[in-house]
Amino acid sequence: MRLLKLIWDFRGPGAAQTAIHHEKHLKEYAFAKALTTQITGVEELSEHHTIAYLVVKEDEMKPVRDALKPHRGQVYTEK
Repeated sequence: MRLLKLIWDFRGPGAAQTAIHHEKHLKEYAFAKALTTQITGVEELSEHHTIAYLVVKEDEMKPVRDALKPHRGQVYTEK
């Protein structure tokens, strides 16, 4: 089963702090819904662009996507 990375983009001078705060809510959601994976994170792409993400199994993606409305997604590969 593939893992998918659901991504929320935050831009501007407060992007990093907003993404960090958003990740806390993603962790709470993953725990509350007992998602198979509990992988979340924050990545600073530039000074004014930071993302928060939640990794889900492909078969769990649609209800999570519909509930949380991520900006985009991609196949998750561990670094």
